[in-house]
Amino acid sequence: MTESWTAPRVFTELDHDRTARRGYPEAIFCQGKTVEQLESIAAEMRARAAVTLFTRVEPDQAVAIARVLPGARHDPVARMVVWPPDPPAPTGGRIVVVTAGTTDLPVAQEAWTTASYLGRSCELVSDVGVAGLHRVLGHLELLRAARVVVVVAGMDGALPSVVAGLISAPVVAVPTSVGYGAAFGGLAPLLSMLNSCAPGVSVVNIDNGYGAGHLAAQIAAPFP
Repeated sequence: MTESWTAPRVFTELDHDRTARRGYPEAIFCQGKTVEQLESIAAEMRARAAVTLFTRVEPDQAVAIARVLPGARHDPVARMVVWPPDPPAPTGGRIVVVTAGTTDLPVAQEAWTTASYLGRSCELVSDVGVAGLHRVLGHLELLRAARVVVVVAGMDGALPSVVAGLISAPVVAVPTSVGYGAAFGGLAPLLSMLNSCAPGVSVVNIDNGYGAGHLAAQIAAPFP
């Protein structure tokens, strides 16, 4: 006789103290979670009226979250759902998010959305890779006015070094998995960025727009 087996009901322990402890709200990584799990998580966040960022959201997951959190904003490019839908009034310094190519936009928009909902003023500059250097030079005034610049690039990953050599603010470099075979799913730009000869470049993991946006928001926080 085979005994019946029931999956455990407890599947998550949310970090409700994160805002008080670190000054930034909870984030829910949705990849691999079921719709039912996300509905349960969303209901718990709603009961606490807690600001929440849902990252790496698939369309069916976004629909499920919106059922529990009416008005939640879904950004399908960034693959994020944010609740409440309106970001807080920005404080601190300006963040500029830059992409080398249009295909880097999902990661860049994840960084932009994250930083915006963590309370920073953000601007996005897209498709200014080093294959046409005049494009990034055309935004030099904006870049030099930023407290921190997030640079998102795949392929050879050269853009963060170029930007860091032109400005005084720190650069957060984000390698993406965009590129032909020898880019090895983002490994080539990751290594290029880690080996940058320009000082002041910090590198996050491949496609980690959320991590880049969070780090930039901390760097650009208001001075105490």
